[in-house]
Formats: sequence, C-alpha cells, structure tokens
Amino acid sequence: MTTHTAHRTDPHTTDHTALAIPEAALAELRVTDDAGRPAEPFTAREDGVPQDCIGALLRCCLRDARAGERVALVSYAPLRRWAAASGAKPGAYDEQGPVFIHAGECGGPDGAAGRYPAVRAGALRVLRRYNAQGQIIGGRHLEVPEEAQAAFDAALGEAFADPETALVHVRAVEYGCFQFEVRPVR
Repeated sequence: MTTHTAHRTDPHTTDHTALAIPEAALAELRVTDDAGRPAEPFTAREDGVPQDCIGALLRCCLRDARAGERVALVSYAPLRRWAAASGAKPGAYDEQGPVFIHAGECGGPDGAAGRYPAVRAGALRVLRRYNAQGQIIGGRHLEVPEEAQAAFDAALGEAFADPETALVHVRAVEYGCFQFEVRPVR
C-alpha cells in the first residue's frame, strides 16, 4: 500500500497517513468499478471532452490530473473495501462515489502532492470518523485555510484523539467525493 506520512509538527497532533487507493483495488477498478460498471478510460483534455477532469485529484497517486493522461472516472466504495479486509460491518454507512484514477498503473504517490493532497485554500472538506465496526462516530467540517497542512494536522489530531476512531475519510463537501483516507500510525 502506498502512503504519505504526516510527521509530528506539534505535540498536540498525532502522526497520520493519507492513503491512496490500494494497488489491488485499483487493478479491479480499472476493469469493473464498485457499482459493477466497466471502466471507460479516456484522455484528459483541456476542452473537458468527454469529461472535465484537468486538475481533479487522481486517487491512485494523490495528485491532480494533467492534460494528455489516460484516466477513468469510476465508482469507489472505500469503506466497503476496508470492511472486507478488516471484518467490519458498516451496514448503511457503506457508500460509493465517483473518483478519478489513472487508466493504467502509475506507480502511486511520489511525494509531490504533500502530506495531504487536494487541500487548496478555500476548499470545503468534511472529515468523517469511523470506528472499528465501520460506523460513523463523528465528523468535522473544514474550510481549508492558507496553512492547509497545519489545519489538517490539527483536525486529524482532534479526530484521532478519540481512541474509538479507526480511520477518517476526507471528502469534498460540494459533491461528496472521496478524497483520501487517513489512518493513525500505530
């Protein structure tokens, strides 16, 4: 699994790991997505045809899509996949939504995205906390400030201060799109 690790910068924060979609899941999504639809790769174009995606976060490598890249818009169920591996039973909390990924293997994150990707100042994010059973146990709205990394460190430190928090999903408020998952470093 490819990860970015956030290093401790404040004694009141916890170390965190922002996760890209795991390689095994990507291999499956590139064939059939979590809604059962076949992937339909396309070339990212400046004119937005067939899908406007330039600058959209690619969940395979945690960086923005660039013109000329082969990408796919697929439905992804991150909690369902985590639950299958952990034995959790999220029930109604299981949800799926659209994410962009590279249409082929890309090597995962290279560190250029920073510790937390897709955190442009002014962006609206929600951090949803889940327990080990896969149930939502809280959440927090975050309007990303200029000091985005510090704000995420603080918000995630707050989330993981609750020992019941097994993982956090970061989503865009406007569309509900899954951005990335964060787990505590143990």
